[in-house]
Amino acid sequence: MLSVQLPANEAKRQQALDNLELLDTPADPYLDALTRLARDVFQVKMALVTLVDRDRQWFKSRQGMDAAETPRSLSYCSHAVLRDAPLIAEDSLTDACFAGSELARNTPDVRFYAGWPLHDSEGLPLGTLCLADPQPRQFGIQEHFRLRDLAYLAEHYLHLQHSSQQASDLRDALSREQRKGMLDPLTQLWNRAGLQHFLALEQVAVKCSSQRLGLIYCDLDHFKQVNDRYGHDGGDHVLWESARRMSSALRPADILARNGGEEFVALTRVHDDTELLQIAERIRLSIASLPIQLDQGELQQTVSLGCTLLGHDESSQDALKRADQALYRAKHGGRNRSELSALPQ
Repeated sequence: MLSVQLPANEAKRQQALDNLELLDTPADPYLDALTRLARDVFQVKMALVTLVDRDRQWFKSRQGMDAAETPRSLSYCSHAVLRDAPLIAEDSLTDACFAGSELARNTPDVRFYAGWPLHDSEGLPLGTLCLADPQPRQFGIQEHFRLRDLAYLAEHYLHLQHSSQQASDLRDALSREQRKGMLDPLTQLWNRAGLQHFLALEQVAVKCSSQRLGLIYCDLDHFKQVNDRYGHDGGDHVLWESARRMSSALRPADILARNGGEEFVALTRVHDDTELLQIAERIRLSIASLPIQLDQGELQQTVSLGCTLLGHDESSQDALKRADQALYRAKHGGRNRSELSALPQ
């Protein structure tokens, strides 16, 4: 039996993790790009940016993993954090530390594991950039160097993100428990409650600027057919991948939320409806330009979009209804298109 020990400086380490305000926050397009690259470079099933919390490991970015978190007691990353050193298990069933352990027995999808610790600015280990695969494999010196370099990029991006104004605004606006209640566990986007929260904040923000608030309704086309053909696991993957693509098409200050089902809403500050349509088209092309890879084959997914500007002193609900009407026109106009609802005269 291999129990999970806590580092001697666990209280200080946990406080450092809490101070970063990264737990239970939306997925990040930069880190998602990095974990995609790691998965492709190393040809593994899973690549993750993991933060080791009190009783769980939570995934800030995940490729090949459906769960948003897993127990700390069944976490190789906990051991990497404990050692504060890279941890490589080429085959957990024969590894000198893990063979016969509860961890090896209860995580069959992680027979191979390679994790590199990620630290805060004071050098405290917070989690890992890790690779995992259900098949054992060798991990040579050049692969060590590549994982080290990718972990360096992930670690320093976390430092930059913590220092950014957007992160500061988020800390001021929401407690950690509030964030957990506003995060959609499947897509790692804000949920409907999060949308309403940030919509109110964005309304106030644009009143003090020369910009307008744009609202974009996004609805995946023929999604029922996706569930019917590929099952709910396939449908969940399409939702997750679509969320990643839409996020990457938006700017850092834009807000994307899952409104429910296969419907998403983006909030973006723009100067006019031309700029708003350009952003909607970027979202559309992010979905339609490349097929989504599923276990059963490729899926050519598309999305329909309806957008509008929030009028001066207009209620957000009226603007959302107008964007929804534009989405309706996009659906009935052939799908895979963006439609604009102009402000009422």
